[in-house]
Amino acid sequence: MSTPFYVSPEQLMRDRADFARKGISRGRALVSLQYADGIVFASENPSAALHKVSEIYDRIAFAAVGRYNEFENLRIAGVRLADMRGYAYDRRDVTGRGLANAYAQTLGTIFSSGGEKPYEVELFVGEIGDTAESDQLYRLTYDGQVVDEHGFAAIGGAAESVGGYLKERYTEGASLEEAIKLAVAALGHTDTDDREIAAKDLEVAVLDRTRTQPRKFRRIRPATLVEILGSATVGAAAQTDSSEPPAAEPAPEEPAEKPAEKPAEKPTEEKGADDVPLAPPADDDGEPPIAPPLD
Repeated sequence: MSTPFYVSPEQLMRDRADFARKGISRGRALVSLQYADGIVFASENPSAALHKVSEIYDRIAFAAVGRYNEFENLRIAGVRLADMRGYAYDRRDVTGRGLANAYAQTLGTIFSSGGEKPYEVELFVGEIGDTAESDQLYRLTYDGQVVDEHGFAAIGGAAESVGGYLKERYTEGASLEEAIKLAVAALGHTDTDDREIAAKDLEVAVLDRTRTQPRKFRRIRPATLVEILGSATVGAAAQTDSSEPPAAEPAPEEPAEKPAEKPAEKPTEEKGADDVPLAPPADDDGEPPIAPPLD
């Protein structure tokens, strides 16, 4: 009988952590910022159908990076948990901290068990309150750790570079437009150079406490992003649309050429005017007038 291969628990956990980190680092970064009226989430996501940022409950949002099928399962589980708790007790009993703790238990159990591979995901759970001081933002790692973030945070690929950019430029109490501009600029920042991201490749959503509806989650559409960012690259679609009307300018010139043909009719009118004196009108007696005597 052969001796089973032995791996120390420390080495096993280290290998599983390296495996999860490598999978997460291959994805694009996702940032979250607190602004005066809520929390904004932004990520580079060319897909219009597969969302990284979603709504969990009235005042709670979910954002994730990594393997889509894995964090989508977590999102669905969070929606079901929130609905069941809000239905069985009260909607005010559904909190971001409760959902973050549930996610932490699930991720921690999967990571420590040897029966399956760890989840290659990192999560944000955000909740807004009545004031900016009561807003909550939690970051969850692949092994179930929970970090209470304040102001801003970044997860996914190049999270350190993006987080350093935000740390140098973030200010509390910023407006929504300023927060979106900073988030998009941070996503395009790298250690070597900066790049501009097209509006169609961005996914931006906010928890906005100023909304009158009970549900505070809303998505920022690309057309609105173009107006907010005002960048040459981001506004390429708008510039393309504005260049189309000049191509249609020759059409109005056609009717302008037609009036030029009217002067050709003037000689006919002038000739008719000259012919009138050649046929002097008759008097009341029907006789033509007598020409005056010559001097």
